[in-house]
Amino acid sequence: MTIRMYSEVDFQSIEKIYNLSKLDELSREDTLFTLLPLSEDKERSKLLFESQIFVYELESIVAFCAIYESEIRALFVHPNHQGHGIGKDLLEHLLSLTSRSTSLYVAASNSSAKEMYKKSGFVITETFETTYNSVKVTVNKMVKNEGEQGA
Repeated sequence: MTIRMYSEVDFQSIEKIYNLSKLDELSREDTLFTLLPLSEDKERSKLLFESQIFVYELESIVAFCAIYESEIRALFVHPNHQGHGIGKDLLEHLLSLTSRSTSLYVAASNSSAKEMYKKSGFVITETFETTYNSVKVTVNKMVKNEGEQGA
């Protein structure tokens, strides 16, 4: 297992992971969503590529994450590799990069991701509506304050 900085040659791999995982993130919503591929999602691409991006490799790239200052902007694991601690490893890596309070945004219905974040000391501080591909989605802002320890 290797966590390393993203390189431009990794784009095809991270787009595949994003495209396979994004709708899964929203699968517990009452509304059906249509995938907007990462390469076509100008808003999310801008936020992602102004961030520090890291990839998680086994034999190939199976996950990626991104952080901008103290905001976690992405954490995606290929569906075939979920449930094996990869997300937790990436989260710990991102948290090691900042000593400040750290925030992230997660679909309110994404209970498995929220549970992982709660175990690492994040708490929900805000709930609001935003959109994904022009469809409303409820989102939680979660924050981990500096010095708080997870389980």
